[in-house]
Amino acid sequence: MPERRQEFERDLEAIEAKVIELFAMVGEDLPEATRALLNGDREVIRVLRERGQVIDALYPEIEDLVNREILLQAPVASDLRFLLSVLRIVPELSRSHHLVTSIAARANHILSDDLSPRCRGLVERMGTIASEMWRQAADSWYQRDRSAATALDQRDDEMDELHASLIAELASGGMTLPVAMEMTLVARFYERLGDRAVSIGYRVIYLAGSSAD
Repeated sequence: MPERRQEFERDLEAIEAKVIELFAMVGEDLPEATRALLNGDREVIRVLRERGQVIDALYPEIEDLVNREILLQAPVASDLRFLLSVLRIVPELSRSHHLVTSIAARANHILSDDLSPRCRGLVERMGTIASEMWRQAADSWYQRDRSAATALDQRDDEMDELHASLIAELASGGMTLPVAMEMTLVARFYERLGDRAVSIGYRVIYLAGSSAD
């Protein structure tokens, strides 16, 4: 194999490793954000914000690496598809971690005792499903699994149902208006995290390409 090609493949592997690192931070921090919200753990908020700073630094670094490879190597076929997929997915990962941090940050505005038992149960379930969806999205990227999009779509239907149930619970008047407003944001954050996991699943279909590549 020509030396230039070997160097190019090492660069692609380095980019892939950084993308996987972003996936890992979103996937690992999501359940921590749910725990912080339900238990009022403000230390978790600090940790997630620090991780967010790491992601904010990693995001432009990955984009610069990808743009450099496109410019210098003029890649085609599967290599170009990978690099273009990275450019599309890295902003999704960065924005998703911001949502995770925003969920945890609600613990600064409400106390866990302010939530009704049904609200707590629905939030816990939404957090579990979101975490599972993000693990599946990360696996689909790593394994180039084209079938994951359909499964993620189905899980997202369950997330949408939980979102509707939580909004109904918040509208029932069982909690104070400020708490209901904050939890309405939380419900939206979880719903968007589900939507973004689905979006990643569909991007993997493009990434995986056809069997002829």
